[in-house]
Amino acid sequence: MSDLLGIGASGVRAYQSALTTVSENIANAATPGYAKRTADVREVAPALGITSGGGTQTGQGVTIAGVTRSADALRAADVRTSSADLARSETGIAWLDRIETALTGNQLGDRLTGFFNAAKTVAADPSATVPRSTLLEQASAVAGSFTATGQALDSLDANLDATAQSAVTTLNSLGAALAKVNDGLGRAQPGSNGAAQLADQRDAILDQMSAISDVSVTTDPAGRATVKLGNAGGPVFVTGNTTGTVTFARGNDGTVAFGLQTAAGVSTVTPGGGALAGIVDGAARIADARVSLETIATAFTDGVNAVQAQGRTLDGNPGAALFTVGSSPTDITVSLTDPRGIAAAAVGGGPRDASNLKNFDTLRTSGAFEAKTTALVSANAATLSGRKQIAEAQSAIRDNAVAARDAVSGVNLDSEAVDLLRFQQAYSASSRVIQVARDTLQSILDIR
Repeated sequence: MSDLLGIGASGVRAYQSALTTVSENIANAATPGYAKRTADVREVAPALGITSGGGTQTGQGVTIAGVTRSADALRAADVRTSSADLARSETGIAWLDRIETALTGNQLGDRLTGFFNAAKTVAADPSATVPRSTLLEQASAVAGSFTATGQALDSLDANLDATAQSAVTTLNSLGAALAKVNDGLGRAQPGSNGAAQLADQRDAILDQMSAISDVSVTTDPAGRATVKLGNAGGPVFVTGNTTGTVTFARGNDGTVAFGLQTAAGVSTVTPGGGALAGIVDGAARIADARVSLETIATAFTDGVNAVQAQGRTLDGNPGAALFTVGSSPTDITVSLTDPRGIAAAAVGGGPRDASNLKNFDTLRTSGAFEAKTTALVSANAATLSGRKQIAEAQSAIRDNAVAARDAVSGVNLDSEAVDLLRFQQAYSASSRVIQVARDTLQSILDIR
């Protein structure tokens, strides 16, 4: 009779735990990052070789051997990889968008066209003051457009530095948080709810990391994660309860670099995915755009000043430089203030001579400033369009990876409802076993 009571009591305890686990699943069905738990119900078997009453002893009830967390490491890794790829593309798209705005926002191409057209107007009537004044106004507009475009790219660099530093700070915070979770997993009882909760936190942190940098993850039997940045051959960022510090640096050529400081020293981090890789791409694009812009600006100012130098002003004097260049090739100002100083005439020509201005047409053709400016904008736009198409495909890949992972780890309310009824009936039946055992025992006592 005591066996009957013990078996019933074990069933009550076990199925109460199972009901608690199912209830936890249902309550967290919509919680991001929650992985379904399953109570591992097992028979309490007698020791081998033990007999009772000349026969083999029967089972001794049921117990909860632990809580199993539903998760697939390979599918979780697929989500991290696809998330890192998408984050790189999305970050790169954001910087390409900003570069496009910087290159087009000051209408540099239109200003160049206006300048050369104004020079043609002066050639039509070289002795008139108004066309000469208009040419100086157009020169000032071109200079201002070059300067503003260069400043816009400088502003992008400053914004990129701030973005990179913020990403590095966030990544370091995630590393510190993961180290704490690892420490907790090392202390937690395997198969417990606490261990399952810590594993959820671990995976959520790893997902956030993968949006910043691609990561390579391995776990030990306790569930503690070792994380390498970049790929499987990258430096170790987190291991056990220790973590390194990611750093950010800007090169003189405008490129960016990331490093990892650990007790072993400093290692180079080469992100292949995540926001950090997108930042590297963005910095390279900004640097390339600046080089192209400065090349156009230098050729334009040098060419215009050279045309001025070989001509004569309305007063017959040698032409002075029209533009002055400051600390950078795009830092341009108009140094000529008197419209009469425009060197329209050739050496020996009179006030009505405009032959030197023909050299502006030659410069316009040979320099191809307008075409090069348009090509610079078009190349960025083409790259942007291609990146957007890639990002659309990567978004679909990531969605599929998330769906595949959630098919394993997500909570299915229909199946949980079935389990709830099943465990509830088992709990009630176990309670009934206890009641029958008590009634039987009481009946025996009453007979005596």
